[in-house]
Amino acid sequence: MSETKQLPNRSDLSVEATWDLTPIFKDDAAFDEAYEMLSKKLEQASQYQGTLHTNATAFFEAIDYLLAVYREVEKIYVYSHLKNDQDTSDTTYQALYARASTLAAQSGAALAWFQPEVLTLSDETIQAYFEEKPEYEIYRFFVKEITDERAHVLSSKEEELLANASEVLSASSDTFSVLNNADLKFPIIEDEEGNKVELSSGLYGQMMESTNREVRQAAFVGLYSVYEQFRNTFASTLSANVKKHNFTAKVRNYSSAREAALSSNHVPESVYDTLLEVVDKNLPLLHRYVALRKKLLNVDTLHMYDMYTPVLGEAPIKHSYEEAKEISLKGLAPLGEEYLEIVKEAYSDRWIDVIENKGKRSGAYSSGSYDTKPYILLNWHDSLNHLYTLVHEMGHSVHSYYTRKTQPYVYGDYSIFLAEIASTTNENLLTEYLLKTETDPKVRAFVLNHYLDGVKGTIFRQTQFAEFEHFIHTEDAKGTPLTSEFLSEYYSNLNAKYYGDAVEKDSEIAYEWSRIPHFYYNYYVFQYATGFSAASALADKILKEEPNALENYLGFLKAGSSDYPIEVMKKAGVDMTQAEYIENAMKVFEERLNELEQLVETF
Repeated sequence: MSETKQLPNRSDLSVEATWDLTPIFKDDAAFDEAYEMLSKKLEQASQYQGTLHTNATAFFEAIDYLLAVYREVEKIYVYSHLKNDQDTSDTTYQALYARASTLAAQSGAALAWFQPEVLTLSDETIQAYFEEKPEYEIYRFFVKEITDERAHVLSSKEEELLANASEVLSASSDTFSVLNNADLKFPIIEDEEGNKVELSSGLYGQMMESTNREVRQAAFVGLYSVYEQFRNTFASTLSANVKKHNFTAKVRNYSSAREAALSSNHVPESVYDTLLEVVDKNLPLLHRYVALRKKLLNVDTLHMYDMYTPVLGEAPIKHSYEEAKEISLKGLAPLGEEYLEIVKEAYSDRWIDVIENKGKRSGAYSSGSYDTKPYILLNWHDSLNHLYTLVHEMGHSVHSYYTRKTQPYVYGDYSIFLAEIASTTNENLLTEYLLKTETDPKVRAFVLNHYLDGVKGTIFRQTQFAEFEHFIHTEDAKGTPLTSEFLSEYYSNLNAKYYGDAVEKDSEIAYEWSRIPHFYYNYYVFQYATGFSAASALADKILKEEPNALENYLGFLKAGSSDYPIEVMKKAGVDMTQAEYIENAMKVFEERLNELEQLVETF
C-alpha cells in the first residue's frame, strides 16, 4: 500500500519557503513592547476630544495623533494575523492575534468621536485652519472626505442613537451567519472514491468541480434541499437586512440604499446601471459559452451542477514554484523593468510564505500595512491555477508597495473599488503571454477556458448578483414583502436569463439567493465585475503600447487614496462612468470564445 502523504509541520519547512516577519518586529518581545506603548498612547485620546473647535494647532494635533494610533495599530495587527495564519493551531499566536484584535477594537472606540466632532466645525472654520497652517495642506483631502458627508450626518443625539442601535440593526446579518456557518446540517453523500462524507458549504465547492457527475448532482441536490427547508428563515434574515439598508439611507437623507452605499467611494450610481446594461446586452456571449460547455462535456442535458467541472480534463501543463516565478517575470514584462525589480525583490526578500503546512490558513492573500512589506500567503501546488494565483496576489502586493512608497500614511491605502484591478490586470497579462508562447492546441484551449471561466464567474455571475441585490432593495423600498416565494421566483427567472436555454432550469437553483453572504454586504459585489472589466481595458492598453499607457498605469498603482477612485481610474486611462471599458472586456471575451470554439474542433 502506498503511504499517505502528510503535510509538513511548520518547523520542518526551509527558511527560504517562509516569509520573514522580523522586519515588522524582531521577535514577540518587541511586539509586546509596541503593544504596551500603544495601550498607553490610547489613554491620551480623551485629551484631544472636544478640542477641535479651539484653534488650528489643536485641530491638526488631533489628526496627527489619530493617524499615529491607526498606523501603529495596523502594524501590530498585521504581525499577529500573519503569525496566526502560518499555523492556526499554535496557541501562542492565537492569543497574540486575539490581543491585537481587541486592541484594534479599543482604538476604534477611543477615536470614534473624531469624525462627528470634525462635522461640528463649519467649512469656513476648517478653511481658516488650513490658511493658518499651510504646512498641513496634505490633510486637506482627508478632511474633505469627512466633510463631504456633512449632509448625511445627523445631530449628535441622533448619531448616538443610531450607534447604540447598530448591534440590533445587524442582528439579521449575524443570524444569517450563525445559521449558515454553524447550525445547518447537510446530508451524507458519496465522494469520487465511494467514501461517505458529510456535505458542507466548503466541501460543496470541491464537489462542484468533481469530474464524477453523480457526485456533483448529489452535492447539488443535497445542499439545496437544506436551504429549501429553511427558505422562510433565510427570506426573513435577508429581508430584515435590506430593510436596515433602506432605513439607514432614508434617515441619512439619501435617495436610496444604493446611493448611500456608493457614496462612501464617491461612485456615481450610473456606474452600476451601466454595468447591468452592458452585461445584459452581452448575455448571448455567455449563452454561447454555456452551450460550448455542454458540447465539451458531451451531455444531453446541461445542469447548473455542471457549470464548474473542468471541461477539458486534467490540465495539460503545470509548473513548479521556481518555474512559476520565471514565467511570472516574463508574463509581467510589459509592466517595465521598475515593476519587475519589485517582483524580484518579493522573491528574494522573503515576502512570500509558499508551502502548505499543518495548521496553515487555506487559500491565498496579500496583506500588510504601511510600515511592513506587502506579504503574500500561498499554499502552493504545481498547477496552472496556482501560477495565476501567484501573479494575482503579486498584483495586490506591488500595488501596495507603490502606494506606500509614494503616498504619505494618510493616503497609503486604496479603496475596495480599486483593489481587484491591479491583481486582475496581472492575470490578463499572464493570459496574453501564455497565448503568445504556447503552441500546443490543448494547452491553448486550457488557457482560453481558464480565462473564459474567470469572466463567467467574475463579470457575469457577480453582475447577476448585483442585479438581484438592487431589485430586492428597490422592491422593499416600494413596500413589497420579500417572501421566500417572491425571492425564489425572481432569482430563478434571473438565473435562466443569464445562462440561457442550453442549461436546464433546475428547481434547486431558485434558492441560491439564500446562501450568498455577499447579499448582506450592502452593494459590494458589483465591484468585482467593474474591477475585472477595468483590468481588461488597462491590460489591453499596456499590451498595445498606447501612448503613456504604462506611465498612467503606474500612476494608478501609486495613487493610493489621494483622490476619489473614479478620478484615479480616469488618470489611468479608464473612465468607469462610461460603458466603453466593459464593452471592451466583452469583446476580448468574444475573441477568446471564438478561438476556443475553433480549437476544440481540431481535437
